[in-house]
Amino acid sequence: MLSHYLQNALSDLRDIINITKSDIEDIKTAQHDRQFDRLPLKEEKIKSFEAKKAIIDHEISSLMTTNPDVNLPDLLNAEQHQLLEELKEELNNLREVNKQYAKLVLAVSNLYNNFLERLVPTEMNGYQKVASSNAAILEVRV
Repeated sequence: MLSHYLQNALSDLRDIINITKSDIEDIKTAQHDRQFDRLPLKEEKIKSFEAKKAIIDHEISSLMTTNPDVNLPDLLNAEQHQLLEELKEELNNLREVNKQYAKLVLAVSNLYNNFLERLVPTEMNGYQKVASSNAAILEVRV
């Protein structure tokens, strides 16, 4: 059973990585709607992965409880060891892809914030930014 959950968790994790890579490509081409369209699928895959990870944790804990005198590496078979190693590698891959994604999101966010600041100048009112009282958002001349 543990092997089954490990395989399914790996599948979800790989799907999350592929979705994030697609998000990166879409950010580069300013296709933001595609990202928003994929968001429910990505959230579903993350929840699925988290649920499977919880089951894996429970299965391993049960194995250790029923065999208290045996070390964990001895409780798992070769396939399970390999799947756990793949899971570790894919988690590292996800971390790297998420770092790349975060850098792009931050850059795009700063760009939009700078545009907004130029369109609607703000000033600090305590700890809050508010539109400047002399800011003219739109001026029309005929």
